[in-house]
Amino acid sequence: MAQAITDATFEEVVLKSDKPVLVDFWAAWCGPCRMVGPIIDQISEEYDGKAVVGKVDVDANQEFAAKYGVRNIPTVLVFQNGEVVGRQVGVAPKQNYTDAIDALLK
Repeated sequence: MAQAITDATFEEVVLKSDKPVLVDFWAAWCGPCRMVGPIIDQISEEYDGKAVVGKVDVDANQEFAAKYGVRNIPTVLVFQNGEVVGRQVGVAPKQNYTDAIDALLK
């Protein structure tokens, strides 16, 4: 399962990570988010130890969603060394997300 990330843990888990980080900004009421969720969980298992994969519930945690301009959900951001290096808005195939991580692992 993808790690639950909150406003309180975002800086430590995402911005200070020495590994690539994929963050899914989502909400429970969002239909497309429910389509992306299982994909994110699969990626979390496949990249365990190589990348950090987490989810931010935007209803409960709005600070970083606002900071990174998340206007539509699902939005998946990819971070490297505390900087956003990738953004996918809306539902996308699993390959889009894994390609973004793979590019940072080379």
